[in-house]
Amino acid sequence: MLELLVVFILTVVIGAVSAIFFEAYRRRNNHTHVEAPAIFEDPNSLKQVPCPHIVDPAEKYISLIIPAYNEENRLPGALEETMTYLQHRVAKDPSFSYEVIIIDDGSADGTKRVAFDFVKKYTVDNVRVILLGRNHGKGEAIRKGMLHSRGELLLMLDADGATKVTDLEKLENKIQAVARKEFACGDSAATGSSFRISDIPIAAFGSRAHLEEKALATRKWYRNFLMRGFHLVVLLAAGPGIRDTQCGFKMFTRAAARKLFTNIRLKRWCFDVELVFLCKWFRIPISEISVNWSEIPGSKVHPLSIPNMLLELLLMSVGYRTGMWRIFT
Repeated sequence: MLELLVVFILTVVIGAVSAIFFEAYRRRNNHTHVEAPAIFEDPNSLKQVPCPHIVDPAEKYISLIIPAYNEENRLPGALEETMTYLQHRVAKDPSFSYEVIIIDDGSADGTKRVAFDFVKKYTVDNVRVILLGRNHGKGEAIRKGMLHSRGELLLMLDADGATKVTDLEKLENKIQAVARKEFACGDSAATGSSFRISDIPIAAFGSRAHLEEKALATRKWYRNFLMRGFHLVVLLAAGPGIRDTQCGFKMFTRAAARKLFTNIRLKRWCFDVELVFLCKWFRIPISEISVNWSEIPGSKVHPLSIPNMLLELLLMSVGYRTGMWRIFT
């Protein structure tokens, strides 16, 4: 009887490991992602406008990338706050240029209508919408927006407005400081005399780690247990150095985004961890910056997401560490 139990357990383990390796192999070309073209349409004239790519030179100072899935109710308030802030910066500094890219990740509600209302109000040069057609996941939505943006700096932020958009200046200032230091340490004769922040790979991650002590005191014990367990798995998958990988408020220079978002393969929640792994592989400096954050009702994360997140982390570890997931430079 004991022998049969051992055989059964070994069979299950071997089967699970084989399934993980097979799935990692199946996703080896997943960095190509969604084939749906990115088409920007002017809702006033109904004409298509040229679609840029991350390999093209920057045309704006900053791009804000907002993934949206069934965000009809939360998106308007967050967008109003964002646009008010951006318009205020333009008023203070006419050389400041921006774009907001909203990626509708297959929403079944009025998210598309809300997004296009803002395009009509602020013009297609400042606000653009990408429609993915069906739901692919937050990681895929952000990737699509990043690849078709025009900014020297690219910021991903959530559609619920949980992090104050004004905090982007914290990340922006840090990237500017690191970029100038990197430029000063480089071979200016070889790189040219002009300083362009878009050419220096740097990342800045918003962090809620400073809020963790308060959160631990108010959360249920099982949520704290799951959180600590997830942090341990993330540590094993991506290595140490970043306390909060999952904050949806991250900024990249154009050079960093070009390297990262042409390689990521995870399409849902754990793509943040993959970004950390790839930053380390490319030796892209990461700064972790404390940001103001508040929990907004209507979260898309639920306990059933945990097994899928753990599976994605396993796939990432197997894919990269076996060489099945090639990193393209």
